[in-house]
Amino acid sequence: MILGIVGLIGMCGYGVYQYRNKGRMSTSVFLMQLRVAAQGTVVASLTIGLGYNLLSRYFVKDDKKE
Repeated sequence: MILGIVGLIGMCGYGVYQYRNKGRMSTSVFLMQLRVAAQGTVVASLTIGLGYNLLSRYFVKDDKKE
């Protein structure tokens, strides 16, 4: 959850910065590229979260649960 929020804030900051420096690129093309980058960030966040969950559930032994 936290990683997703950090990713959202990071992508918004990146988008604002890049929009100001986009040059002659049209706004619609810029927004399409930004959408793809945001979707990649979401997929990466979900993959990291899933990997962490699987790692902590199946590979890290917790002696307190026994």
